[in-house]
Amino acid sequence: MKLLLFLSDAIIPLLTFYIVGMGLLNHQNIYDQFIKGAAEGFKTVIGILPTLIGLMVAVGILRASGFLDFLAEQLSVFTDLIHFPSELLPLALVKMFSSSAANGLTIDIYKEYGADSYLGRAASLMMSATENVFYTMSLYFMTAKIKKTRYTLAGALLATGVGIAASVWLAGKF
Repeated sequence: MKLLLFLSDAIIPLLTFYIVGMGLLNHQNIYDQFIKGAAEGFKTVIGILPTLIGLMVAVGILRASGFLDFLAEQLSVFTDLIHFPSELLPLALVKMFSSSAANGLTIDIYKEYGADSYLGRAASLMMSATENVFYTMSLYFMTAKIKKTRYTLAGALLATGVGIAASVWLAGKF
């Protein structure tokens, strides 16, 4: 176990030294390549910033307006039929768009129901078993200039649905 802890602490410095060492062995100008890569990364950030701001504003508006709570209340009849806690519906929806907004909803669930409650455990599992699909797709596909996503959205939504279902099921097993 101590070896595993040591490796987890040392992996990033070792990887950094390996990259620098290989660059020196191959007579590369490491600093200039780093600066060039950082400049390209900065251009990418500037290019995706409008998309990020749009997603964050939209999620903030939905959350602040109370629409997510209203939607959860309206769909509670359906969620009760499939044994899905309606309190987790806003989290499941927001997580597909923004992890940081979903973190806020998860903390709200912890405050209201407790971190060790069924809903708290389910929320924790849901946060780790799902991906922010729309954020990731918009970010990566825009950066790579991909227009036709084929089956990516369907596959990602299916995987997210399975992750949500598994989190609710597993939370009930503990």
